[in-house]
Formats: sequence, structure tokens, C-alpha cells
Amino acid sequence: MTNFVPTPTVPAPDIVRCAYMEIVVTDLAKSREFYVGVLGLHVTEEDENTIYLRSLEEFIHHNLVLRQGPIAAVAAFAYRVKSPAEVDAAEAYYKELGCRTERRKEGFTKGIGDSVRVEDPLGFPYEFFYETEHVERLTQRYDLYSAGELVRLDHFNQVTPDVPRGRAYLEDLGFRVSEDIKDSDGVTYAAWMHRKQTVHDTALTGGNGPRMHHVAFATHEKHNIIQICDKMGALRISDRIERGPGRHGVSNAFYLYILDPDGHRIEIYTQDYYTGDPDNPTVTWDVHDNQRRDWWGNPVVPSWYTEASLVLDLDGNPQPVIERTDASEMAVTVGADGFSYTRKDDTAVEGFKLGAQV
Repeated sequence: MTNFVPTPTVPAPDIVRCAYMEIVVTDLAKSREFYVGVLGLHVTEEDENTIYLRSLEEFIHHNLVLRQGPIAAVAAFAYRVKSPAEVDAAEAYYKELGCRTERRKEGFTKGIGDSVRVEDPLGFPYEFFYETEHVERLTQRYDLYSAGELVRLDHFNQVTPDVPRGRAYLEDLGFRVSEDIKDSDGVTYAAWMHRKQTVHDTALTGGNGPRMHHVAFATHEKHNIIQICDKMGALRISDRIERGPGRHGVSNAFYLYILDPDGHRIEIYTQDYYTGDPDNPTVTWDVHDNQRRDWWGNPVVPSWYTEASLVLDLDGNPQPVIERTDASEMAVTVGADGFSYTRKDDTAVEGFKLGAQV
């Protein structure tokens, strides 16, 4: 299936980090209650059709845009670049790739200046910008700090039917791989890729796509995540908790996955690790290892593999979803195929037996 994207002859834009996501919601009032009332994101500004939200430590205008629309979908995965010239570089880079591009000097959203949006080779709506309105960084506004405070946007996760193709394209774009999941035949099921010095700014998950798997916000500590669970339980919306809390094997992060009123998946995430050294090693996980997705070995709910949000083209229409033809990770759940394991060799832990003293 793989048809690798050619490398352009012009330089790739110098990307700093994932910066914001624009999502379309079908009931703005319900979404506001979820993102502001439940998750505690901070409103930068709003009108009758759009809400601009940011996390506690952010100084750019927003990390999340909620826009009222007829169908729940994602309009943009936005990255900040290193200088205004890098917006020009992004436009030239994608034009040489043969991708559709649109440039707006005034930006596509409030608080963001000169930007280019593209329909990238995988079918995702990417945006690149430098100019932004600065707002108050709320780091020391302890009067506003909640027990489950979301402090920064951490990453995106994208579903694509061809992970090797996507990995090669993003590596050409300047992303580095921190971790991946493969089987003994070399089939790649997922890859975690970064620009900032953490495990990822975006990840590629193998499946029917292009779709958005989740957008993730970080907290300071895992007790912040537990507070969010308690709060959702108290509000009788614990059915919106899809998976977790738990600890990932990949990334080592403590996690929680929840669903917004439209089914957009949000991850709350903390305690991953530094990846900034130039020789930072790539960690490869066996797809049969029970601890890759959950360090405690808990099975992953099927919806986590099958459900995801549509993404839009530059005209605002949903991109067609292409079926993955390679082996699906969903088939490799704990024990389901007879090959999954927690320890390949039961003698690996010398002198230890469950329930016995040695």
C-alpha cells in the first residue's frame, strides 16, 4: 500500500511545536460547558459562533478553537513555526509536494496572523503560523487554578491507513521518532513524533483515515487527572470516560481518555520524558506486548481503535475515509490472538513468584 511522499527540493519549514486545534462542534453551549465548566480551560474570547480557549501556561491567543457547525470534525492541526519567513517556507514546501494550499495574511482565526493552511499528503488540514496575539500567561494566577488544571497543549494523534508513508513524510518535515510499535514482520502500527523536546507533538495511529484520534492536554501531576475523573463522576457524566486512568508503556505517561459532547476524544496526559538530545534513541515496542498501550496490562476498549473524528478539507467538507489494508492493531488485544504477552520469558524476574516469599 505504501506510496512514499517525495522529498521536496526546497527546505522544510522550521516547526517549533503543536500550537492549537480548531474543531467543529454541533452545540456550542454544550461544548462550552464541557471544555470550560468541566475541564477548566480558560476563555480568551468568544462570540455566538466561536470560542477561543487556552491552557493555564499558554501565552499565545489560544490552544483550542470551538466553532459551531453542522458536522463534528477537525478543521485544523496548527503548528507554530520559528519565524515569519517559515510561513513562506511552508507554503513553498507544500506547493512543491503538489498539495492544495491557502494563505491568509490576516489569519484563519482571531489572534493568529499570517498563516498557510494545506491539505497535506495524508489528507489532514495542517496550518503553519508565526504571528500571534500575546495574552496573559496564567501560571501564577493561583486564584484561578483548579484541582484538575490543564496547563498546556501537549500533542495531536492522527489516524492514517499508511503509517510508514506518514512517518517518512513527517520525518522529511523535520519530525523525529521517539517511539513506535511494530511486529516481527516489520509492519508499523503507530509512531510517536516530536519537534519540541517531549515524546511527541503528533502521533500516527494505523487505522481508517484520515481522522483525528485525539488532542491531548497536559497536567502537572497524575492527581490532577484523578480529580477530573472524580469531578466527572460527581457530575454523573462518567460515561464520557472512555479509557483510563492508567499509565502508558509507550511514552511512560499517565493518561485519561474522555469524549466531548460530539465524541471528539480528549486525552489528559502527564509525566512523559525529555527527548531533546540529538542522539535520543527510538524505543520500539512489539505489537504483542500487553504493556505497550497500558503499562499495567489492561486491555484497550475497542472504541479506542475504531472511533475517531472526521477531518475537513480547505472547503470545509469531510475528507473521504480510506480503509487500512495492513494488519490492524485492534486484532492484537490482550490474549485475543493467542500471542500477546506480559513477559516473554516467565523466568525473567529471578527469584520472584507471585504470592510467595523468596
